Amino acid sequence: MRLTLGLVFAGFLSGSLQAQDLKLWYNQPAEQWTDALPLGNGRIGAMVFGGVNREHIQFNEETLWTDSPRDYNMPDGAKYLNDIRQLLFAGKQKEAEALAAKHFMGLKSKEEERAPWVEKVRDLASLKSNPSAAKYNDSKWKTIQLPAINGWETVGLEGLDGAVWLRNSFVLPDDWAGKDLVFDLGKIRDHDFTYVNGHLAGTTANASDGRMYVVSADKLKKGVNHISIQVLNYFDKGGLVGYKDTSRPMRVYPKGASEQQAVILSRSWKYMIQDDDPPLVGTYQASYQPFGDLLLTFPDASKGVSDYKRELDLTTAISKTTYVSKGVRYTREYFVSQPDQCLVVRITSDKKQSINFQAGLRSSHKQSAVRVIDPTTLGLSLQVKDGALKGESILKVNAIGGKTRVKNGQIHVSGANEVVLYLTAATNYKNFKDVSGDAAALAKADMEKLAQQSYGSLLNKHLNEYQQYFNRLSLSFGSSSESTLPTDQRIEQFAKNNDPAFAALYLQYGRYLLISSSRPGTRPANLQGIWNDLLTPSWGSKYTTNINLEMNYWPAESLNLSEMHEPLFDMIEELSQTGAETARKYYNAPGFVVHHNTDIWRGTAPINNSNHGIWVSGGAWLSTHLWERYNYTQDKEFLRNRAYPLMRKVALFFNSYLVKDPATGLLVSGPTNSPEQGGLVMGAAMDHQIIRDLYSACIKASEILNTDGELRKIMKSNRDRLTPNKIGRFGQLQEWTVDIDDTTNKHRHVSHLWGVHPGADITWDKDPEMMKAARQSLIYRGDEGTGWSLAWKINFWSRFKDGDHAWKMVHMLISPAAKGGGSYVNLFDAHPPFQIDGNFGGAAGIAEMLLQSHSGYLDILPSLPSALKDGEIKGLCARGGFELEMKWKDGKLSDLSVLSKAGNTCTVKYAGKELKFATERGKRYPIDSALQLIK
Repeated sequence: MRLTLGLVFAGFLSGSLQAQDLKLWYNQPAEQWTDALPLGNGRIGAMVFGGVNREHIQFNEETLWTDSPRDYNMPDGAKYLNDIRQLLFAGKQKEAEALAAKHFMGLKSKEEERAPWVEKVRDLASLKSNPSAAKYNDSKWKTIQLPAINGWETVGLEGLDGAVWLRNSFVLPDDWAGKDLVFDLGKIRDHDFTYVNGHLAGTTANASDGRMYVVSADKLKKGVNHISIQVLNYFDKGGLVGYKDTSRPMRVYPKGASEQQAVILSRSWKYMIQDDDPPLVGTYQASYQPFGDLLLTFPDASKGVSDYKRELDLTTAISKTTYVSKGVRYTREYFVSQPDQCLVVRITSDKKQSINFQAGLRSSHKQSAVRVIDPTTLGLSLQVKDGALKGESILKVNAIGGKTRVKNGQIHVSGANEVVLYLTAATNYKNFKDVSGDAAALAKADMEKLAQQSYGSLLNKHLNEYQQYFNRLSLSFGSSSESTLPTDQRIEQFAKNNDPAFAALYLQYGRYLLISSSRPGTRPANLQGIWNDLLTPSWGSKYTTNINLEMNYWPAESLNLSEMHEPLFDMIEELSQTGAETARKYYNAPGFVVHHNTDIWRGTAPINNSNHGIWVSGGAWLSTHLWERYNYTQDKEFLRNRAYPLMRKVALFFNSYLVKDPATGLLVSGPTNSPEQGGLVMGAAMDHQIIRDLYSACIKASEILNTDGELRKIMKSNRDRLTPNKIGRFGQLQEWTVDIDDTTNKHRHVSHLWGVHPGADITWDKDPEMMKAARQSLIYRGDEGTGWSLAWKINFWSRFKDGDHAWKMVHMLISPAAKGGGSYVNLFDAHPPFQIDGNFGGAAGIAEMLLQSHSGYLDILPSLPSALKDGEIKGLCARGGFELEMKWKDGKLSDLSVLSKAGNTCTVKYAGKELKFATERGKRYPIDSALQLIK
């Protein structure tokens, strides 16, 4: 019944959707990856650059990761649990962290000894000639631009780890003669041996240390001086990465002199790869991987190009590039089909026999190869380094007219009228325990299904499948003159001008990204959705469960995309299996636990460092999403068969895990942390808020299902004895059980406000004083933050019912990424670097301004900014099983309509008025601006 209602409503909305400003567009091709436009079907992701003479489409397949199924758990962690707790209760945090670091962290993947390899590459005598020597001949070396803040992988050396020599030179100014020089090189990943004129200037093994070496005057010479650096990079970003403050260059200057007199070394450097097979570096969890690149070269389009435009239409999930070259208009259309599991590219022109190009495949994986299958088909095979996963991709070129042939591993098309390219991709991943799939057979089967279908048929199926989701919600904040600007310029102008329509576009873009990265039957959206171009992406592009993964799904229910939640629920079921083993081995507890990260293999053990990696509430937070699904849909079968059994398991874990605080006699969580700051503790407000909400949800669910009466009593008792929220000496909501908050702390995490949002532990209705304390905490923490942090603050200020402050945060979120946390050219959220959670959190936050339902009633326009004085939304969902249409004018509600999907009693509040009425399932209830039912 729910789907039927959704489809009927989607048809009703289609007219209003046409009037919305729902395109991202640009008048130049993408230069950076974060300029490119994203496409996806939940499994296959693509980034379209829209180049004229060289089109680059980077693609991913969601199950291509490093590592393999393995045990992540320390076998005897539980032996040390009580000792760690006692140290923490005694105030010995450092000792507790040291003990936990040794015995309580998870197991890494395979690691190899470094010393033999280092000895080999440092044996310079074994080389034909010494690259550190001043007179070394480097004329045949290639060049690279340095520093590269995100590693040499981003400037042409993707996939490279190992020993690399870098060389440069500078002319010694006459007035520097006889002076010692400072070589300020910034950070170098990982270990460097830096020489000047053949003399060792310094060596540092710590990748996080800035390099600042002093070279004495007697090692320098008049004229040209040579710098040689041997870089040993074991894993992740490599080379000269400089400083986080990119305005600070690499440089050399006289000791004691002003840095303004420096010779700048941020420039082109020569490089030579000495050895690209370093020893394996163990990792706690796996990293999401890029798959490959589809490259199209158009030799006729290099000159005389005009009328260029590239765009992404959110209403169709189709990207398009158009331009005129030599009087011919060319059009490329791109989409990723969910029904047919393929990337489709169609190339047309307004003149027959004018399409000429070459198509090729490549991959950044070291173990990869392209093969010719037939004159119109290429194959790409790859193996993830030191991992269990293999990938296969097939490219098919179907040209109408002209000639098609294979040359040098590429497909050459000449004189065609129209060309359609199809790309499929698959891996051998079956599930988190099984990698026995046949990637080649899967990619081939998907391609064979396309053989008898026309482009029109593929397009129609794609549109029908995608639009059944996207068309459920329409939104307008009015029009603006800025809508005529390209998206990159609109981002630049957003904070300066009043462009509310851009915020509406941003919300719909969040919905588009969720549909594109998280379809039913796929894995959930990771830290970058399904889009990643690096072999060593930031934070592994995995799943961070102390905020980021959950934030990805904040819009799922409220923005009418409930089905997109399914992959997360599938993951929770898998985590309940691996997390049960972690609960047993670390805590001797039943149920299951998830610490602050997981990956494709569903690792649940603590990772990284004991001062932030031991956080136990990941499973509890995730389980609240199951309860939210029930709250929005009122689906009792889902609650009975899927949600409550998983929620119950997490509750069982906490029944065993919680301990009495000897100082207060109340229950506390620990060992734990308040995410990513403050170190290992006993008792953090965030934990207690999540656990309290979990217990409340389980109690209510057990009552609805009429089950677990005895367990319900235990949960009620534990909830009542759990350490409550506290107001500290600065009028703030305490982040920890003890009052140690620092009002100057501007940390990106604001974890102790979880009870304000996304939880409902702290509300204006329950406890206004605690709400004020939470608001004071946010004031102390400040507005600045990373992209996802800004998005969370939109939601906080919306819950505080300060719409103008929330709108200020929207302005900060939709601002150029070059200024810090904000948005890239393609509107991807910038931590920086790219993290998709801010897109989803921002979309959800804008919706929170318009409707809130976490307190048991529909709160209409609770946090409407003055900038959004006029607007309309259709298809916005609320807890209790309701879907709303509403309009407002001059900041005041003008029309409201409530669709009841479950037949529950509905309570509506607006502007001090309240309306409560019984409903029938499937019936719509119009309400006037005075909050009276319209008969």
